[in-house]
Amino acid sequence: MNWLSKWCKKPEKPSPELTPSPKPLACLQSDVGCVRSNNEDNGRVVFAGNGNRGLLVVVADGMGGYEAGEVASQTAVETIAQVYPEAKGTPGEALKQAFLRAHEKIRKLAADNPGMAGMGTTCTALALVGKEAWAAHVGDSRLYLARGSGIYQLSEDHTAIMEMVRQGLLSAEEAKRHEDRNVLIRAMGTKPELLLMLWPEPMDVRPGDIFVMCSDGLHDLVQDEEIRAVVHGALPEEACHKLVQMARERGGYDNVTVAVVLAEAANSPPAFLKETRGIEVKP
Repeated sequence: MNWLSKWCKKPEKPSPELTPSPKPLACLQSDVGCVRSNNEDNGRVVFAGNGNRGLLVVVADGMGGYEAGEVASQTAVETIAQVYPEAKGTPGEALKQAFLRAHEKIRKLAADNPGMAGMGTTCTALALVGKEAWAAHVGDSRLYLARGSGIYQLSEDHTAIMEMVRQGLLSAEEAKRHEDRNVLIRAMGTKPELLLMLWPEPMDVRPGDIFVMCSDGLHDLVQDEEIRAVVHGALPEEACHKLVQMARERGGYDNVTVAVVLAEAANSPPAFLKETRGIEVKP
């Protein structure tokens, strides 16, 4: 049994439409934090409702120095948002095509601009189509599922320290405090080949499911159970604002990006779709 088998199933037939909800569908907020002068994070919420593409949410955290990291994350988000709705195949196959196209664009930009050499980005994307969820991921931004009284990390951190945890050389608790916990071994744009995590099968979505996506500027400072407590019973906009504020109150030493999605409304156009880029949240 693989790590995702608890949540995934093989597609059997087209999923029925989800019942519209009066709540906001999704909210994404990105904040520069309390220390940095520019925001290398990026994110987008896209209702790709034409055909069978549903809702797309993307979060990326760029690296490569001033401006280059921001270019990498913006390129990833914009390219995936453009390619995914028109790509062929299942939503999972469409995500793979979108990630590969974004990877190629970032590498070309870096090759053509010496000042951007070595730039890259994490990237996590969630696609909700009917009652199914698909995801693709590289880096250490995260995708969580808040279901019932629990919260579950559905993505893997592609870091050197987490690789040591998987090999049994460090405990998970030691990894949380390790000074090298943010050193990536996989990212988009940094190497010729993109090694991404792609769900081979969709996950069943249940009424009441809440998906949370975030950069390490949040999950380094706010614990998983705290995230669950904030999103449980809250509107997405309220939850995003509260989580960003918590990260800032605890130092906000990195950019902070968070998206909250109420899955039960994901397949119908929302009353309003809240997307916020670079908002300043006062502590």
